[in-house]
Amino acid sequence: VLQAATRQDMTYWLQELQQKRWEYCNNLDAAKRDSRTSPTPSDFSKGLVAKDNPDLSILSQNASAEKARNILAVETSPTDLVGEQAASQPAPVQASAINFSLKQWSTEIKNSMSSLRKGSNENRRSVFYTTEEWELLDPTPKDLEDSMALEEKRKHLAEGSKGLTSSAFPFDFGRIPYKARRPLKDMIGSSKNRNSSDSSPTEWCSGNGNRLVSELQLKYQSQQEELEKLKKDLLSQKELVRLLQQTVRSSQYDKYFASHLCEGVPKDTLELLHQKDDQILGLNNQLEKLNLEKDSLQQEVKNLKCKVGELNERLGMLMETIQAKDEVIMKLSRQLSECEDSTSPQSGAINSPTPTCTNKELQELDRLKDNLQGYKTQNKFLNKEILELSTLRRNAEAREREWQAKYTSLEAKLCQIESKYLILLQEMKTPVCSEDQSPAREVITQLLEDALKAEPSEQPEQAFFKPHLVSEYDIYGFQTIPEDDDEEKLVAKSRALDLKSLSLSENREISTGVKWENYLASTMNREMMRCVELKNLIRSGIPHEHRSKMWKWCVNLHVKKFKDSAVPGYFQILLQKALEKPNPASKQIELDLLRTLPNNKHYSSPTSEGIQKLRNVLLAFSWRNPDIGYCQGLNRLVAIALLYLEQEDAFWCLVTIVEVFMPRDYYTKTLLGSQVDQRVFKDLLSEKLPRLHAHFEQYKVDYTLITFNWFLVVFVDSVVSDILFKIWDSFLYEGPKVIFRFALALFKYKEEEILKLQDSMSIFKYLRYFTRTILDARKLTAIAFGDLNPFPLRQIRNRRAYHLEKVRLELTELEAIREDFLRERETCVEKRDLISDDEEDS
Repeated sequence: VLQAATRQDMTYWLQELQQKRWEYCNNLDAAKRDSRTSPTPSDFSKGLVAKDNPDLSILSQNASAEKARNILAVETSPTDLVGEQAASQPAPVQASAINFSLKQWSTEIKNSMSSLRKGSNENRRSVFYTTEEWELLDPTPKDLEDSMALEEKRKHLAEGSKGLTSSAFPFDFGRIPYKARRPLKDMIGSSKNRNSSDSSPTEWCSGNGNRLVSELQLKYQSQQEELEKLKKDLLSQKELVRLLQQTVRSSQYDKYFASHLCEGVPKDTLELLHQKDDQILGLNNQLEKLNLEKDSLQQEVKNLKCKVGELNERLGMLMETIQAKDEVIMKLSRQLSECEDSTSPQSGAINSPTPTCTNKELQELDRLKDNLQGYKTQNKFLNKEILELSTLRRNAEAREREWQAKYTSLEAKLCQIESKYLILLQEMKTPVCSEDQSPAREVITQLLEDALKAEPSEQPEQAFFKPHLVSEYDIYGFQTIPEDDDEEKLVAKSRALDLKSLSLSENREISTGVKWENYLASTMNREMMRCVELKNLIRSGIPHEHRSKMWKWCVNLHVKKFKDSAVPGYFQILLQKALEKPNPASKQIELDLLRTLPNNKHYSSPTSEGIQKLRNVLLAFSWRNPDIGYCQGLNRLVAIALLYLEQEDAFWCLVTIVEVFMPRDYYTKTLLGSQVDQRVFKDLLSEKLPRLHAHFEQYKVDYTLITFNWFLVVFVDSVVSDILFKIWDSFLYEGPKVIFRFALALFKYKEEEILKLQDSMSIFKYLRYFTRTILDARKLTAIAFGDLNPFPLRQIRNRRAYHLEKVRLELTELEAIREDFLRERETCVEKRDLISDDEEDS
């Protein structure tokens, strides 16, 4: 319950809430359906995905509604107590002089809103009733302009007449129909007889017949404007024809005069005649201009006379108002004098009732004036409320019609597909023809052609109603359907349709988005910190619109000590050095740029925007870490980071992964750390999934050939994009333990399917592509962070240390074997011609 300290604060609050609702509903009309989770504005992406312009169905805003809202706005400013301070203050006690209370106003607003919801007409003519039976008509555009001008004049008049009695009656008579105006003295008399605890009831009504009348009036007005325009065009065309006729007559006259009268006439006389003709033409043109000026002046005089009439009418109304106020003043003066005369001499000691009575009457007059001002403010506010609600309802109805059209189109398409499948199933069950002549073959061929057929280009007005189930690229820029193989196209399109169906059926995503909005709103005035709530939110997935902000925060959290010790502009210094001096890694970087993510539109061609950013980040890192320089796999890590981060943030993201998260020598030439992690993963698989581990051992399947790339590039190009970015969300917050969790979860997700395979070739073939068939990110996340618990980081560190020593001993033994071989080759003549690949490269 919001309780304002003063009526001014209450009005301010109501208008702010009204404005927030208006902005939120307009943002809904202009935004995609998937992003309608909460009214908080989203943080826009900073990386390459921010450059995309998705096709949005934007409903055009009503300009006249915006203009009317600005005119009907009540100008208020908050007092010193606004917000939490005002809410914590007790309710004002000195409310006896002002009968217009917050509870009374809120009750009337609720009643008017409930009566408003009962109507179902789109264009309604609202009538605002008070006890004075005034009627407020829908303003026309001209009335709106006049009202704006009168508002400005009224402000100036109110400023000039502060302290006077007449300033307490601020009604705008220009906006009240003349037939509904009443003498002010009658209104004051009826208001004075009211009880001080009563307030004028308000009721909003709507008529079905007025809708048709208003539509006909609008059509008539538009036709009148079109007729006036055509008349003006006709007059201009007539004027042009007249000038052309005059020019033709003049030329004919000159021709005739030159052919018949030139003989025997002196040359000076001919020139004089020509001059006279030019003067005549000039005078005729001047006469026509003067006639046009005369007509315009006459029209201006008519307009001025109309304005003078309107001003006289307003002057008469103002005089009537002043006369009514004078009568009130005279009446009060007579009552005052009667009270003074009626005092008896013997009551000199107790002469206080007279001023008390007068004070009561003055208080009553002040109360009536304040009620009058309050009802006018309420009237403007409620008119604005009805205008906004009507506009919002029309927008909602438009959206509903568009959704209904989409639904109808989808239902028709579904019926066609079901019909074809029923024919196919019937033929498969009871074939009536031979296999070659079977209609099932034709149905299957037709279904394949329909599935692979490119959608034809549509007209713009039809594009909105056509359901686009699968787009060419997803929101991350990855190609959804390949262009080469028809069979792969079918599999990819089927996978994309399953993902679309899964996302449409998940209602939990909306609640997740609301939780994120609430959490980010709670951290607006304080620094974001690590906590259990944030970890659980990140594990459920960061919304697309907040991912840039959260990734940047996670990266800064891990590399804060590096950034604090670095000089200002550190990334630019490294980049400048890389551009000026050649680097041994630059050649390999150039070779791998176009091979990084060829199925992503941001990296598909040399002119793509992501290619240059990728080059800059990799070159800068090669100068920062010369021990690694560049390793194949770093390019994919940077490419994913650049989708949501700018160049410098993506550089620090790579530093986080290579120098903070991963063990030493993870991306060096020997890939020592990567080999160690594969042995640790084998231990965890035997512990968490013993049946599957025994199955692999039985058929001697080396699954580390598949999982090695998962760890090296954090599942890039191994899982579908939606799951990939949810893995990266948790990875950037929690570290490398997330990779072990999701690697085990992928195997557990498909454990039963793998156990059904009974030979090593089929198992290995299935392991190469099975991760692309996993589409349910919620189920996979539940397995990774629920079914696999407990999952202590200390266990992974201990196993890493144990296997690191073993791998180092094995590498030492291999190095010793290599040195023995080299010595033996030098001593043996037959082996001198054998050259290893490393020596050839050197």
